[in-house]
Amino acid sequence: MQTLQGQSLSPVGRPHPWHAVIHGSDKPRYVAIADVIADDMLNGRLPPGARLPAQRVLAEALEVDFTTVARGYQEAQRRGLIESRVGAGTFVRDGAGAAPCAPEALPTADAIIPAAQPPARSTARCSADLSMNLPPDIDDPELLARMRAGLAEVGQDLVDLLRYQEFGGAEQDRQAGVDWLALRGLPVRAERLLVCAGTHSALHAVLGALAKPGDRICAEDLTYPGLRGLAAQLGLEVVGLPMDQDGILPDAFAEVCRTRPPKALYCNPTLQNPTTVTLSAERRQALVNIARQYGVAIVEDDAYGALPVGGPVPMAALAPDLVFYIGGLAKVLGAGLRVAYLVVPEARHVWQLSAFLRATTVMASPLTVALATRWIGDGTAQAILAAIRAESTLRQTIARGTLPGPAPRSRPEAFHYWLPLPAGWSRSSFAATLRGAKLGIVVSDAFSVNSPAPEAVRLCLGGCDRDETRGALDMIAHTLSRPPELASVFL
Repeated sequence: MQTLQGQSLSPVGRPHPWHAVIHGSDKPRYVAIADVIADDMLNGRLPPGARLPAQRVLAEALEVDFTTVARGYQEAQRRGLIESRVGAGTFVRDGAGAAPCAPEALPTADAIIPAAQPPARSTARCSADLSMNLPPDIDDPELLARMRAGLAEVGQDLVDLLRYQEFGGAEQDRQAGVDWLALRGLPVRAERLLVCAGTHSALHAVLGALAKPGDRICAEDLTYPGLRGLAAQLGLEVVGLPMDQDGILPDAFAEVCRTRPPKALYCNPTLQNPTTVTLSAERRQALVNIARQYGVAIVEDDAYGALPVGGPVPMAALAPDLVFYIGGLAKVLGAGLRVAYLVVPEARHVWQLSAFLRATTVMASPLTVALATRWIGDGTAQAILAAIRAESTLRQTIARGTLPGPAPRSRPEAFHYWLPLPAGWSRSSFAATLRGAKLGIVVSDAFSVNSPAPEAVRLCLGGCDRDETRGALDMIAHTLSRPPELASVFL
C-alpha cells in the first residue's frame, strides 16, 4: 500500500488534506491512480474543487514513474473527473460523475458534463496531443467578448450570407485582405487578390494552374505534408532541396534549374513547417534571383508570417511579378478560420485560378469570410494575433527550458518545435513509446521529400492548454532522459 498526504483547496478555500491510497491491483498503475481519484470523490475524501498534487510530487510520494502519474491524470481527465486550469493546477471538477469507467471505454456525455452545463472545452478537446499544428486558444475574457461581439454583428446579415456571393470575395472582403497583408509589409492591389477557402484550397489551385501531371516542382527537403498530398493528387514530382539554418540552399536550387527547370518553387519561408527555420533576407533575394533567371514561379506559403515582429518581408514584396503569395488566417488567428488571401503576379492569373477554384471549392464560406473581414476592420484580428504571439513565445520558452538538446534556430514566436532525437533513439521507437503514454507527435517521415528521413519529430505547442502542454513536455524530457531500451519499463 502506498499513500500520499497533500494539501488541496476546498471550494471555499480552506486547506483539505488528501491521502492517496493505492492498494495492490492487477490493473496498470496509471489506471489505479485514476480509480483512486474516482473512489475518493465518491466517498467524499476529494470534494469538488479540491486541488490535486503536482504530478512530480505524486510520483515521488507513490514511488512510481512520472509518466505513470501523467497517464493517470490524463485517464482521470478523460473520464471527466478532473480538469487543468492554466497557471493554477489540476482540480476535481465541480459536479463530475465519480463512478469509475473502464479505462478504454469512452465516457458518456453525462459522465463528462453535468446536464445543462456547457462542455469544458480543454477536457474534451485535448489529451496531450502535440500532433495537430494549430495556434493556442484565446482565453482572455475581454478579447473573447470582443470576438463574440464581432460574430454577433456578422449574424445581423445572416440571410444575405446564406446566399451565393461574389466569387473571389466582395469588394469589402478583398479590401480587408489588402489591409491585412499591408501589416506584413506587402502592398497589393485588390484586383490581384482572391479570397479563398483556406491555404490548402489556394495552394491546390496554384499548383493545378502552374503544372500538369508529370511536371516537377521544388520544395524544402522537409516540407508541409499538405504539399506532398496535393502533388501526389495532381501527379507532380516533388524535388527536395537541402536546407541550413538560413533555409533552402541557393546552389542546390540553381543546380536543379540548370539540369531541368521545375515549374515552381514552393516554400514556407517564415517559421517553416516543420523545422521552424526562417529564410534570411539575403537567402530570399538569392532564391528570387535564381527563379527569375530560369523563369521559375515561386509559390510562397506564408502561413506563419504574421507571427514574428519585424521579420523579413515576404518574397512577394521582392518579386511581385514572380511570386504567387498565399496568406492564410488559420495559423495566425484560429484553425477554424478557413480564409486565405491569394495574391497573383498578373491580372490574367486571376481568371485562370478563378476557373480552378470554382471547380473545386465553388466559393469560400461567406459567413467565415464576413467574420474575418469584420475582425480585420475593427482591430480584433490584430488583438488575436498579438495574444497568440505572446502565448506562443511563452510556450517556446517553456519548451526550450524543458527539452534536451539545442533549441530550434528560429524566432521564438513559433508554436511548433522541431526536436532532433539524441543518439540511440529512432523516430519510430520514440513515437511508439509516447503513443503508449497517449501522447501524440508527428515523426519526420510525414515531412520528408527525400529518403531517409532524419531522426526527428515535430511537436505542436498550441493544441492543448498551457498546463497540458507543460506536462507533455515534462513527459517527453523524462522519456529522453532514459535509455531507449528502458523506456517501455517506465510507461
